[in-house]
Amino acid sequence: MVMVVLVTAGVLRASQSWRGSHADGAVELMRVDDAGGLDVQVVEKTPISAEAAEQIMAQEAALAPEVVSAPAQPPRQVAEAPRKKSPSRPMYDGRPIRPAYKLRMLVTAYSPDERSCGKWADGITASGMSVWTNGMKLVAADTRVLPMGTILTVPGYNNGKPVPVLDRGGKIKGKRLDVLYPTHEIARTWGKQWLEVVVWEYADGKPAGSWRSKK
Repeated sequence: MVMVVLVTAGVLRASQSWRGSHADGAVELMRVDDAGGLDVQVVEKTPISAEAAEQIMAQEAALAPEVVSAPAQPPRQVAEAPRKKSPSRPMYDGRPIRPAYKLRMLVTAYSPDERSCGKWADGITASGMSVWTNGMKLVAADTRVLPMGTILTVPGYNNGKPVPVLDRGGKIKGKRLDVLYPTHEIARTWGKQWLEVVVWEYADGKPAGSWRSKK
């Protein structure tokens, strides 16, 4: 038979365990704190066998609370301030453009058939370009006011996208414009409108080039 010494050190902790030591063939069991630095106090001495001492140690180990490490916290992601979208620069023919000046003009509409163009209804504009140029989105103007190839935006026409001056007409004089539509019926629905038209220029510093290159 051997002596087992049961000891406590304040409140028991998960780090406490049974420890055995051998002295002259005897077995002593002591409950100690693995962290160290705590004084122990003998509270009871009871003779037990070495087998019983092993059972006590095994039972204590089974009852010890499992230490679960806290899951690692993912790195905090700092939310970026939303970036302001820079306004898209207007483009025409693959080149950036900028407003040059405005004109208040009387705007009417026409079609490429005989009811609008009479004997000149051959599908070719006064510029020599087809009426299908720029997807049939073009205007007729007095070329003494707005030369051929001038880029315009007309409120309510082509969704406000730029269109070229590629035609002229007998009644289109001074501050007058005629916007092209594919049929006479559609053109008639436009009527006559006084509108503020914007004249644009290229903003890339390169020469304007020939308006005849438009397709």
